[in-house]
Amino acid sequence: MSPANLLQLIFLAALWGASFLFIRVGVAEFGVAPLMALRVGIGALFLIAMLLARRPFRQTVATMRARTLPLFIVGMLNSAAPFCLFAYAELTLSAGATSVVNATTPLWGALVAYLWLKDKLTTTRTIGMAIGFAGVLVLVWNQIAPAHEAHSTAAASLPVQGLLAAAAALLASALYGVAGNFAKRYLMNVDPLTNAAGSMIAATLALSPIAFLTWPHAPISASACEAVLALGIGCTGIAYFIYFHLVVVAGPARAMTVTFVIPLFGILWDALFLHEHVSLMMLEGCAVVLLGTALATGALDRLPFFARRKLAP
Repeated sequence: MSPANLLQLIFLAALWGASFLFIRVGVAEFGVAPLMALRVGIGALFLIAMLLARRPFRQTVATMRARTLPLFIVGMLNSAAPFCLFAYAELTLSAGATSVVNATTPLWGALVAYLWLKDKLTTTRTIGMAIGFAGVLVLVWNQIAPAHEAHSTAAASLPVQGLLAAAAALLASALYGVAGNFAKRYLMNVDPLTNAAGSMIAATLALSPIAFLTWPHAPISASACEAVLALGIGCTGIAYFIYFHLVVVAGPARAMTVTFVIPLFGILWDALFLHEHVSLMMLEGCAVVLLGTALATGALDRLPFFARRKLAP
């Protein structure tokens, strides 16, 4: 990967890491569905503009019509549903913790590929999955367990609201994994930018009626409005454009390494702008999740040191 592409990848991780910050800021005032409907709607407009700048209108429409159902399904699995689930999770969990749970997406992708597409699942990848999900448990416990439990050896039940938030974040990550495998099987011949724009249009159409029915009655603050604009333009439109550019110029495998950097920015922005406490247990949970993800996806095998050890007699 060239230095320019590496800088783009870091910038992309910063944008997607910031999305958890902006969700945390906006969801309390907008509500889950209105906030996410605005996000995908603004993102769709941006991506449509980028798409039409690259190819004729008729060609774009014809491609989307020919793939209407798969694009709609990807829009539900990759945008509408997981975006709402993450927004719901952030009513309880911190932005930093939610960004770390998001890093389990490749774990789910590998598991879905094994169960659905019959991809090979080695012992190392299986161990990586177990480690990754163990890291999530550490992280979630740190977020939602009562403070006094840190000094108690007795087992205690976790708050129901916290458990639901954690389950929502994990389900969102799982849906990303399903969406990736679905697109791999049914949208292989559709270019990534058309895929992104079409699925974002589908997500907008699906969420708009719910957003209309649940639109908040109270006035919205300027900070919440700024958050939704940043979500739609920066964290969705611009971020997706950069990601698919990296897929083309650097390849999908290298572009997907952004997953490992997002939690670092998620935790950083959370601490800097929302002044959330970053505990040692949270950092440990993040490290365990990323280690498990690296093992499960084979990312370590691509590093020079590990590759040499693997080839050594």
